[in-house]
Amino acid sequence: MKKTFLLALAIFFMQNLSAQTKTTYILCGKLIDTKSGKIATEKTIVVKENKIVGVKDGYIMPKGGNLIDLRDKVVMPGLIDMHVHIEKEYDKKTRINKYTLNEADVAFNSVKFAELTLKNGFTTVRDLGGSGVNISLRNAINAGDIPGPRVFTAGKSLATTGGHADPTNGSSRVLIGDPGPKEGVVNSVEDAKKAVRQRYKNGADCIKITATGGVLSVAKSGDNPQFTIEEIKAICETAKDYGMHVAAHAHGDEGMQRAIIGGVKTIEHGTYMSDETMELMKKHDAYLVPTITAGKEVAEKATIKGFYPDIVVPKALAVGPQIQGTFARAYKKGVGIAFGTDAGVFKHGVNGKEFGFMVEAGMPAMETIQSATITNAKLLKMESEIGQIKKGFFADIIAVDEDPTKNISTMENVVFVMKNGIIYKQ
Repeated sequence: MKKTFLLALAIFFMQNLSAQTKTTYILCGKLIDTKSGKIATEKTIVVKENKIVGVKDGYIMPKGGNLIDLRDKVVMPGLIDMHVHIEKEYDKKTRINKYTLNEADVAFNSVKFAELTLKNGFTTVRDLGGSGVNISLRNAINAGDIPGPRVFTAGKSLATTGGHADPTNGSSRVLIGDPGPKEGVVNSVEDAKKAVRQRYKNGADCIKITATGGVLSVAKSGDNPQFTIEEIKAICETAKDYGMHVAAHAHGDEGMQRAIIGGVKTIEHGTYMSDETMELMKKHDAYLVPTITAGKEVAEKATIKGFYPDIVVPKALAVGPQIQGTFARAYKKGVGIAFGTDAGVFKHGVNGKEFGFMVEAGMPAMETIQSATITNAKLLKMESEIGQIKKGFFADIIAVDEDPTKNISTMENVVFVMKNGIIYKQ
């Protein structure tokens, strides 16, 4: 058994080494052009090392090189999820885990979550908050030490004292302490600047603030504003100095307005967003990251006795059912939509369910795919490298069995995954 495993492992690495040194030809029955929103037929993608070097008409059968036959599949660029928590996966033990798990335990768990995410077609993710292990995970993936998506991470989220991302919420008085900017807790303009600079020092790619209360934090309110406009402006201005954008978790309308005026780029969840706030988002070119799947999942789990602490249950039951309806209104209003799921609040690897919920709410299937490719690539300032099947772009390529414009549920079953020219699922 051990010899068989080692042989299979050796073959896997030899095949991928070959794929990196030889030209690879991918025959595509259908190919989604995310820029135009059209589907082409009978195309060949030519890959050399980690880049796409050409997209040709017809099927090219090479005499040398590697051949991947996807003539019965629908091919598209690797997907981008703008809201995940790659370090963990919420369950009944989550609260106690922060007192019992070591940093190494969190790291080992994150490795399996990263691989699962990648193998389900998400070749790039934005991680919006963890312990800081997410930064090390990103580095390990970039170094090729472990399989996983390309990660842009906020490191540790920023909160106010008692706010949604205060790491000591729900602790005993012995443990609650007085965390400050180093731990991601902000209570003044000066704290705000220092906290951003600390995230930069730690190696974060972006900043995440919890502009309002949240569902899963052990605190009473799920939607009250938790930062002043001055604090948010200080965060956004400092982040800009360091080349980082700011994402804002927000359920309540007042907190959203402060965040948008303060300069954040994305609003996460947006549950109780008013028409006025939607117009404000359009004016300031801010994007909504809907996370509909998370809303549905927390509402469902809240009906299971003991799954969440008692203080969380009423928030989950109230907020969860609202998110899809808010997304529908925002889309119809013309608010920019960036695909994001909040995976980690629910099981990693089922991120593709979000497409179906978006279509159900009124967004055409092709636009949902564009939100998960060209829109998110632009927000990450990677629009010349990911999000399209195009010459010069990274070879992040996936395939599904059916045309998603006819059956969106096919996005839940990605059958082929290539990232940076390396095959991870075939």
